Amino acid sequence: MADKGSSDRGKSEEVTSLQGRLTSVRFYTVAEVASVMRVSKMSVYRLIHSGELEAVRFGRSFRVPESAVKAFLNDAYFETG
Repeated sequence: MADKGSSDRGKSEEVTSLQGRLTSVRFYTVAEVASVMRVSKMSVYRLIHSGELEAVRFGRSFRVPESAVKAFLNDAYFETG
């Protein structure tokens, strides 16, 4: 009979290490993103759930990387005339 530890070891190998990559990442709350974009929090939630805005889920909360906000705004920008 296999013990629980052996099954957990297989799962840990699937996880990609983020060590060192998150030290310089700044995360925004949904409220902060809404304030920067001058939209409602519900609009930000819609963008997250539709996949248009990258976000990380922590429990029941979302955090949006600063780079995702900048990328979204750059992609949404267009010149007229």
